[in-house]
Amino acid sequence: MRWLALFLGLAVCLAGGWGLSKSQRVQLFGDLITRIEMSEPRIALTFDDGPSPRFLSGVLDVLDGRDVRATFFLTGQEAEQHPDLVAEIANRGHQLGNHGYSHSRMILRSPAWIEGEIDRTDAALRARGFEGAIPFRPPYGQRLIVLPWLLAREGRPVVLWDVEADDLAEGQTPEAYAQEIIARVEPGSIILMHVMYGSRDTARAALPLIIDGLHARGYSFATLAELEG
Repeated sequence: MRWLALFLGLAVCLAGGWGLSKSQRVQLFGDLITRIEMSEPRIALTFDDGPSPRFLSGVLDVLDGRDVRATFFLTGQEAEQHPDLVAEIANRGHQLGNHGYSHSRMILRSPAWIEGEIDRTDAALRARGFEGAIPFRPPYGQRLIVLPWLLAREGRPVVLWDVEADDLAEGQTPEAYAQEIIARVEPGSIILMHVMYGSRDTARAALPLIIDGLHARGYSFATLAELEG
């Protein structure tokens, strides 16, 4: 019975830790940003992963055609592989963000490993001449103790989101995906989208619908740096 109690206690602790690592509201150290408090109808559109040579150009063209500036959370590994794409994102007026080097979960890792993931990605983004603030978003939005503690020492917040939709849901159409995003937005919202890979056709098709729908409701778009202003 003692071993059973210990096992159950460990299981509860692990489940609690897993839930905490993905919390949108609770963080043990440092600042956590999921939305910017404001009354003005401005929002930030953010993209995770990449840059992808196959899909980036089309996404940038949609944004340019609607005069929208966004924030791209890139992985360091892909940024090193495609430095010309990193430069193109920055040159078109978008903000670059750090999404870890390898896109591995940053929980139950050593401080040195986590620092390496962050620093190598920052360096890959800076190598193309980007001089603006580089926000940080952990892969899968997960963090526990070490990552927030390291970021807090630098005064660097964790940036998550308050609006997303499941573009991989079975039967999800671009129209339904767009409506789900539009319905959840409020002033200061940070929207998360994934558009860089072949599995994300629904999100890419929904992108112009989302922008046009939110413009029709009086919203304007800004980079995270502009939104925080």
